[in-house]
Amino acid sequence: MGSIVPDSIHEQLAQCLSKHEDLLWNVNQGIHSHPELCYEEVYAHDTLCKALEDLGYKVTRHAYGLKTAFEAEFGTGGALIVYNAEMDALPGIGHACGHNLIATSSLAAFLVTAEALRADGGEGRVRILGTPAEEDGGGKIDLIRAGAYKGVDACLMGHPGPGKKSVPLNGVACGKCMARAGVTATFKGVNAHAGNAPWLGRNALDAAVAAYNNISMLRQQITPNQRVHAIISKGGERPNIIPDLTEIELYARAETSTDLEDTCQRLIGCFEGAARGAGCTVELKWSQSYKELRPNSSIVQKFFQATGAQGQKYLESSPHVSGASTDQGSKSSASTSSSLIRCLTSIIGNVCFEVPSLHPGFLIEVDSPDIGPHHPGFEKAAGTRSAFDSCLLFAKALAATGFDILKNEELRNQIWSEHKREFGNETQG
Repeated sequence: MGSIVPDSIHEQLAQCLSKHEDLLWNVNQGIHSHPELCYEEVYAHDTLCKALEDLGYKVTRHAYGLKTAFEAEFGTGGALIVYNAEMDALPGIGHACGHNLIATSSLAAFLVTAEALRADGGEGRVRILGTPAEEDGGGKIDLIRAGAYKGVDACLMGHPGPGKKSVPLNGVACGKCMARAGVTATFKGVNAHAGNAPWLGRNALDAAVAAYNNISMLRQQITPNQRVHAIISKGGERPNIIPDLTEIELYARAETSTDLEDTCQRLIGCFEGAARGAGCTVELKWSQSYKELRPNSSIVQKFFQATGAQGQKYLESSPHVSGASTDQGSKSSASTSSSLIRCLTSIIGNVCFEVPSLHPGFLIEVDSPDIGPHHPGFEKAAGTRSAFDSCLLFAKALAATGFDILKNEELRNQIWSEHKREFGNETQG
């Protein structure tokens, strides 16, 4: 299906980006230099809101009952698209996932789409939604529950990845991410003096270590398209006290949530067997779980066409599934039970399962091929001018895609037809 957006729109978007470049750079640098963890993105929230308000947009701060969510919208009537602005960072390594660039690119795409709508004078609405807690917590899940995506025709955003200056590639139009389940295992034993009478205790650290070793052995027996990784987040208080409480935090990933279910059942056995062996008990608390990312192929095609029209070089799709996960995929509700069924059958779907969505990867230059997301070197790269320039190039293609969706009813019908075939979602559109 061809675009009804004229070629001149690309030049119009570029001129608008140039006009806002200083503002966007300051926002990007400010967020990068003030990393904040999930649900605590106060500086990022205030910075993004102020930037929008200074340009005359009406902003709803603390939107949908979330302290660091926000929303701004422009336009009247017609279709509605949303750009998600992630903004949280990682403990210890700051914006090593580049969420400062995600927030900046979504802000840029919103601004240029809004100005294109203003110049066009027709119907259509564009919204930017500040989405906290992607790294941990699943803020978009909270927003879905609160109705933030009701009546939305498409949701667009993207994520930075590591690139090389020597390889002339701007990104990947259709990236894929794994499904993810998260669990905290709390082992409870009995304190005792480790030197005087250790036999009176029940060592919760022994249970945690045994569980970790069980998990390490399980890794040999899972398929290559799965990942299991964990930390001992609580290991005891003092060497001379038999620990009575320890914790393991674990994520398991697979290409689909169906593939993940069997592995999670086996992980439960790792935890429960270790607890019994050490004479302890274990409680499993399942956190928000993300389903696999499944972008809408019709929107992917439009984005891919937009990058070509702008002279950018993107791969249409990645041959590999990323080992990362995102709440742009979907989720299951939290559970305090050790029952996997309670955890994985309470899935209500996250953004790409709710509305047609796009989540490309745009590349930023890193110093070494050994550097990727969640690496200190990626945090450094995410704050560079080169990364910012890549972010704006991506935003220009993202905005062209969003504007096309707003102006092309036939395209929207095609997008929703595909979405309903794939997900059986008849609640929107």
